[in-house]
Amino acid sequence: MKELDPRLSRRGLIVGLAALTASCASASKPALVASTLTAPSAPLPPPPVLTTAPIPVLGPELDPQGLIRRPLMHAALDALKRHRDRVSHEDRIYIVDFQAHSGKPRLFRLDLASGEVKAFHTAHGRGSDPAHTGFAQRFSNTPDSNASSVGAYRTAGPGMGAKHGPNVLLDGLEPTNSEARDRAIIVHAADYCEPAYLSANGKLGRSYGCFSLSRADLAQLRPDMDGGRLLFAGI
Repeated sequence: MKELDPRLSRRGLIVGLAALTASCASASKPALVASTLTAPSAPLPPPPVLTTAPIPVLGPELDPQGLIRRPLMHAALDALKRHRDRVSHEDRIYIVDFQAHSGKPRLFRLDLASGEVKAFHTAHGRGSDPAHTGFAQRFSNTPDSNASSVGAYRTAGPGMGAKHGPNVLLDGLEPTNSEARDRAIIVHAADYCEPAYLSANGKLGRSYGCFSLSRADLAQLRPDMDGGRLLFAGI
């Protein structure tokens, strides 16, 4: 066998070690890259908070104080739609809540242009409350019943009577109050609706079916109740 040159053997050893070193370096590089890829990243910023703009109100908010029972107010607005051909003014309506005690304000003037409400006291008929409890318990459209009638009315303008003086005439628009004109159902002032009577008795006196008010309240409402406005009485 031919003897190798010692210089070649040493050279081969150096080359071999260099190759092995390069191989190790190459093998460790993927591990370094993998480590870099799996390192935890910076936390993502939180998603933006989505805000929903409020839905705009179309027209005024009716009765923002909540003075009128909502089912009653909706019934009155429905009546306004039903009788639009008979009602010539729609900027305000009048609502009477015969479910409320007569000691409470229960005649409401609702301004449909602004949504604002003002409340007044009003009486009910003797025939609706025979025991004078302050609550109207029954209603009638029959002449001489002395009872209040429910339903939609049309104001027929200011009047003047020998007995009650200044008043507002009413026409009934529904079967439940169609006899209002013949029964002389009107809006008028009465002593039994004055603040002194209410303070002494805790309730108003009773009418013969009319919507009786104090003199101060009638003076305020009568100019508003010109002909062709809706008055709705409900329970």
